[in-house]
Amino acid sequence: QVQLVESGGGLVQPGGSLRLSCVASGNIFRIYAMGWYRQAPGNQRALVARITSGDTTNYVDSVKGRFTIARDNAKNTVYLQMNSLKADDTAVYYCNADVQTTWMRREDVWGPGIQVSVSS
Repeated sequence: QVQLVESGGGLVQPGGSLRLSCVASGNIFRIYAMGWYRQAPGNQRALVARITSGDTTNYVDSVKGRFTIARDNAKNTVYLQMNSLKADDTAVYYCNADVQTTWMRREDVWGPGIQVSVSS
C-alpha cells in the first residue's frame, strides 16, 4: 500500500501565499510523475500542476506565474508554492502520484485532499 498525505492548506486573504506539501509513504520502489489537482464546489477535479521524475513541469494557464511545483525525491515529497492567491483558487487540493511499488505494480495514488480557502 502507498499513501499520500497533504498538509499546508487553510484560509488566506486574497494576494496571500500558501505552500502545500504532500508526502508519499509505504511500499514505494519508484515515483514517476507527481501532481496537484483541485476541485471547487460544483466543478470537476482538474489538474493544477504536474512534475515528472525528470523535473519537467506543466501548469494550468490560470496559475502560471503564480504557482510553482517542486519535488524532493529523497523525501518522496511534492510541494506547491501558491502566491498571489485569488478567490477563484478556493478548492480542495489533491495530491496525485504515479508509483511503482516494491511489488513492481504501477499504481495511481491520491491523497485525501486539503482545503484551501481564499477570502477576505
